[in-house]
Amino acid sequence: MQNALYPSLKALVAEQLFRHLDDDVKVAVAACISEITRITAPDAPYDDDQMREVFQLIVSSFENLSDKSSRSFIKRTSILETVAKVRSCVVMLDLECDALTVKMFQHFLKAIRDYHPEAVFTSMATIMSLVLEESEETQE
Repeated sequence: MQNALYPSLKALVAEQLFRHLDDDVKVAVAACISEITRITAPDAPYDDDQMREVFQLIVSSFENLSDKSSRSFIKRTSILETVAKVRSCVVMLDLECDALTVKMFQHFLKAIRDYHPEAVFTSMATIMSLVLEESEETQE
């Protein structure tokens, strides 16, 4: 499976896409990477340093979740649901992405609106619960 995904894995972290100026492109890249993370779970598709960058991209996609009229709204919610289902947020703790985890929580709390679909509420709650539970376990 990894061999079949290799061209996509490599292309998605290329500087031209990963650091693109257009937010919609970055969200599309984050959506693709989150799907690859789902496919390769429980193994991470990239090394630790690249995964830190991947999580920065994924978390940045949550920043504008409140903008339901955005062309990327569906992709943003899809990324959110995938992170919750795959529990990839726990890997953020393993990689010691503490500041990024705080930023993710801030994005959730700033973005959540009563018009969001139930899946958005559920996914945010799942992610925050997982992170809190896992961080408590690592502190014990």
